[in-house]
Amino acid sequence: MLKIYNTISKTKEEFKPIKAGEVSIYVCGPTVYDFLHVGNFRGPVFINMVRNWLETKSLKVNCVTNFTDIDDRILNRSLKENVDSLVISERYISEYKTDFKNLGLRPHTSNPKVTEHLPAIISMTEKLIENGKAYVVDGEVLYAVRSFDGYGKLSKRDIEDMRTGTRVQPGEKKKDVLDFSLWKPAKPGEPSWPSPWGPGRPGWHIECSAMIEAIFGDTIDIHGGGMDLIFPHHENEVAQSEGASGKPFVKYWLHWNMINFGGMKMSKSVGNIRTARDFLSEYHSEIYKFMILSVHYRSPSDFSDVGIERAVSGLARIYSALAHANRVVSDGAAVSTGSVSPALGEAMTKGRVKLHEAMDDDFNTPEAFAEIFNVVRAYNGSVKPGKPSPEAIINARSLIDWVREQGKILSLLEQDVESFLVQLDDILLKKKGLDRAEIESKVQARWSAKVQKNFPESDRLRDELVKLGIAVADTADGSRWEVAK
Repeated sequence: MLKIYNTISKTKEEFKPIKAGEVSIYVCGPTVYDFLHVGNFRGPVFINMVRNWLETKSLKVNCVTNFTDIDDRILNRSLKENVDSLVISERYISEYKTDFKNLGLRPHTSNPKVTEHLPAIISMTEKLIENGKAYVVDGEVLYAVRSFDGYGKLSKRDIEDMRTGTRVQPGEKKKDVLDFSLWKPAKPGEPSWPSPWGPGRPGWHIECSAMIEAIFGDTIDIHGGGMDLIFPHHENEVAQSEGASGKPFVKYWLHWNMINFGGMKMSKSVGNIRTARDFLSEYHSEIYKFMILSVHYRSPSDFSDVGIERAVSGLARIYSALAHANRVVSDGAAVSTGSVSPALGEAMTKGRVKLHEAMDDDFNTPEAFAEIFNVVRAYNGSVKPGKPSPEAIINARSLIDWVREQGKILSLLEQDVESFLVQLDDILLKKKGLDRAEIESKVQARWSAKVQKNFPESDRLRDELVKLGIAVADTADGSRWEVAK
């Protein structure tokens, strides 16, 4: 039984979709005016996993993330570059999709744009005016926050506390300081769209409410977003959607935490903003996804050097076991019958059950990873020297199948094993300032010395490699090496 922590109730609730067999998910997407930073992709990685897990339960998932292609930041960039704002937005939609694909994530069911839903935005705004929830002043439509009795129920803020110390300034159009724009009149030189209140463009909050209604109807199962969106964006969405329809807007609110760098929040003022494109060019998508999913989604994720090293080490443990299993299967004889060793079989059976229980407990991915490591540990404990026995071959095949099965849920652990381990080593060699060809040469020289029984030279070269952080293992065919992790 899946339980989800619902932001609005602040409790874990049993997940029961509105419509049997189907799930509707909407996630607030990017404002497309620049490359996205590493924090922007925590949501896509998490929601991709949520979707995968729901589908293991034979649920049909309609997963939607929007593109905000009308915004002040887009307009400012278009003015700076002297190009149309839609040129800017389409450019960075394309860049987003490139990063998304490079992360190995499944495409969303759809990616609606604000510019494609202006009629729906205008229609919802008109409905809010009709319902007495909004008013028009000089071509601007403002939401009357005090007209909605439930304002603050998502963020748990009291409306009177929000108003303390603030007041409407002379000349302002607002009747109340908390009122916010649904439709903004056009400023000179800005792109605009026609409306019953004159040319202008929508406010940010109304966009998501209108797109959700147009795609899903009045109520959806899951609405996701970062914790920074709870107020005011999602609070205002609730007021708009329920103010227009009179029906519950969202059944389950899912909010994920922020990304930190060594305990510091990522921000422009600190100067630690890093784009996903830059991160993926230096590291691998598996490292990014491991860092995101090995931490519970409601906890901060640390993107410090220590966090990266931890991810590399964890992935290396799993992929190294898979590499060994691949070699056993490749080197061993064909085996059509037999059973897995008792210890490994028990670890996989219990691991699958516990992993599924962890996923059903508010997507507890850290516990899921713990079970994967338990199975890897059990497999490593089953390894014996010499020619692979029939049991060893079955163990190896079972490990490969088991890890791939769990990895599919996480959209992880699906890389070509040998090439990924090489890529991990190349990343670490680069950070150490070492050259692969030079390491290969030293390893080969050591092996040659050993074959020639020049053991002092062999030992000297091995000590030299160890000091460089290179682990060497001898086999019947030569030496294997990797960067120590």
